[in-house]
Amino acid sequence: MDNAKAYPAKAFFVSMLTRDIDLSDAILDLLDNCVDGIIRSTNNLTGSDMPYEGYFAKINLNGEVFSIEDNCGGIPLEIAKEYAFRMGRPEGHIRDLPTVGLYGIGMKRAIFKMGQDSTITSITDNDSFKVHIDKEWLENDNQWELPIETNQDVTLNAPGTLIKVTNLYEGITEEFNDSTYVNNLKKLISNHYSFIINKGFKVYINESEIKPHNILFIYSHDHDEKSISPYIYQGEIDGVKVDLKVGIYRETPTDDDLDNEQKIKRTSEDSGWTIICNDRVVLYNDKTLLTGWGEATVPNFHNQFIGITGVVHFKSDDVSKLPLTTTKRGVDGSSKLYIYVKKYMREGTKIFTSYTNQIKKEIKIEKEYLDNSKKISFEDFNKEENFPREKMKAVRNTTKNEINAVRLKPNLPVPKISSTTKTIHFLKEEEEINIVSKYLFEDIDRPASEVGIECFNVILKQAKREI
Repeated sequence: MDNAKAYPAKAFFVSMLTRDIDLSDAILDLLDNCVDGIIRSTNNLTGSDMPYEGYFAKINLNGEVFSIEDNCGGIPLEIAKEYAFRMGRPEGHIRDLPTVGLYGIGMKRAIFKMGQDSTITSITDNDSFKVHIDKEWLENDNQWELPIETNQDVTLNAPGTLIKVTNLYEGITEEFNDSTYVNNLKKLISNHYSFIINKGFKVYINESEIKPHNILFIYSHDHDEKSISPYIYQGEIDGVKVDLKVGIYRETPTDDDLDNEQKIKRTSEDSGWTIICNDRVVLYNDKTLLTGWGEATVPNFHNQFIGITGVVHFKSDDVSKLPLTTTKRGVDGSSKLYIYVKKYMREGTKIFTSYTNQIKKEIKIEKEYLDNSKKISFEDFNKEENFPREKMKAVRNTTKNEINAVRLKPNLPVPKISSTTKTIHFLKEEEEINIVSKYLFEDIDRPASEVGIECFNVILKQAKREI
């Protein structure tokens, strides 16, 4: 009997594997592997506020070579032999560790994305190895195993891994030679690795250390019975711990702020929802339907809401339960867990969109609270001295899998608005506003809103005299 060939064409496999992942996301995959090495070697991240302290990843890139070196424990030889270089993790090798790697394609996909020649060198406390992948191997459909050189003289200073990619593709060379791309990559890592960096991990790009971009909430605890405080939900659902907070990180924009499009564009970058899975940011400052904006009774995001920011942190040793996409840089919107949690996201968002719509009419009320407030990061908010535990209330469980859930709805300082009050808002040329400002105040730099109010007051006084 003849046989029909059914094994994959390697070139097709590699092409499909790398086609739908962005270059920067591929590099983040390699950083994820560094953190996985820490978790694998320590096996416990709960005993310290700084579990990643002392560990680093150093990325160097230019038009000729990409490399990433870490001191994160290395890849054990047995793992390298069994599945580290396989195209997908085999059945039975899902690890009960708080990582984000589920499919076993991250390292391979990243190096195949960048070039046609790579060397992976690793050392642990017990062994070391080197694997070389070249163009000939990539083009050989009959060769699916890779030679492992063991007991080599490894030049790494500590247990860790060094990945070096050469023979870069032309498009990758152009990106790595572009300073704009490199700066954007630094910003991406600053955003997506902020939580891990804050817990001690250090990341370098071309010897420049990356600083974290922290997500902060305004908190005016102890002001009075009202306070500017985040909406909080915490609980455990089907073995996944959920920590959700949404609040404001800056003052509510005035009409003058909204008229300044450039200023609004800069400040709106910090608004929206950020989703974290096991310390890794997988979605950053999203303002779309995916995170509840424009869904149910929540309005679509617009510039009036630039002060609103929210975070959800999902934690589980079983990575298959996390609402992750295959790229690990997106949220699976169809996840049952995520759909359930999103109802709390919408509830919290709605509280602050309503607050914003009311407080913008009396900004001075908000200012009184802001003068007596502080900014607290998402993680620091959970510290005993900051956490408003006495105000948390148990959630009435709507699913049998929801355990120890609590929620805080803040009592925000909103003004009492008369039902007869109406808003007047109109646009005029800046030159004309300056002329009127000069006429009314002998000052052309008064805010447009102040000029408009004074115009109304002048006409109102005149109208009352003539009635």
